[in-house]
Amino acid sequence: MSLLLFFSATLYAHSDTASLQGGFSSGFMHPLSGLDHVVAMVAVGLWGAFLGSPAIWMLPITFPLVMAFGGALGVIGVPVPFVELGIALSDIILGLVVLFAFRPPGWVAAVIVAFFAIFHGYAHGVELPNAANPLIYSIGFVIATGLLHLGGITIGELKRLPSGEIIVRGGGAVISLVGLFFLSNFITA
Repeated sequence: MSLLLFFSATLYAHSDTASLQGGFSSGFMHPLSGLDHVVAMVAVGLWGAFLGSPAIWMLPITFPLVMAFGGALGVIGVPVPFVELGIALSDIILGLVVLFAFRPPGWVAAVIVAFFAIFHGYAHGVELPNAANPLIYSIGFVIATGLLHLGGITIGELKRLPSGEIIVRGGGAVISLVGLFFLSNFITA
């Protein structure tokens, strides 16, 4: 965990917009550049795989759609409070639902995922580089997000193996611990 503190500035997907050039490739790389975003996206895929059909496709579709809406809110300047807190809590809660194999009705899981997608999308939206085409940039970060969901689904399919459920649920524990790290940074900032 102390190693994470050393690299804390590079762990956030939305901490340094000055280095972004704009366009599709910047949008695509942006979600992949921060651990806070990566673990939440993987958690959505893990949870979807753990819940099975229809959640395995419903959650990874819901998140990018609502994330795009949150991004639009950020682009047009609608204030959303506590974005960093929402992102940290998304890591914690999405990790916990995997860890404890929470099996709500599909619509409840979709609402939970959609709620957190607003924060992730908003963080991307307010940080769109001025030179970037917001639509092309957004397409890049939505596709990267979808691929992270797919990665989570792939890992989540380990549940079919002997002891695979333990591995998947352990992944949820790790994701929650990462979220606690980001929450502690938010609180001490």
